[in-house]
Amino acid sequence: MATSAYPVGVDLEVELRTHGYRVTTARRVVWDVLSAAGDHLTAPSITSRVHAVDPSINGASVYRALTLFAELGLVRESRYEDASTWEPFHDDAAIHLVCSECGQVMHHDTELVPRLRRAIQVATDFAPDEIDVRVSGRCGHCPAESPA
Repeated sequence: MATSAYPVGVDLEVELRTHGYRVTTARRVVWDVLSAAGDHLTAPSITSRVHAVDPSINGASVYRALTLFAELGLVRESRYEDASTWEPFHDDAAIHLVCSECGQVMHHDTELVPRLRRAIQVATDFAPDEIDVRVSGRCGHCPAESPA
């Protein structure tokens, strides 16, 4: 079962001020766009949605906000081939299912990722900070490849 569950209750203002940053309109709008999406978004898609809310916010402000949010651990950037998508941070107990046709990214919650973390810790002298499991294939909305 694919899910889009993101953590609830992150207070952007508290997080930013705790780390010595101001709460700007651009940061607030970027955060609101990401939080409302419930999905992985590319930076251009975020910028487009931000412009729909406030056309005065430029692309550079969007990128700076995303970079800051990533540094603070509020968002995750997922890279796949030449593309990258952004989403509010969540624990890594989800596998990312990536459609190779349309690019949609879905979450599949599973106990396999925490089990993998424990297995790595037990078998090695290594403590993973983050595990990002990605499975590529086709989503149910994209047609199957036709036989050649």
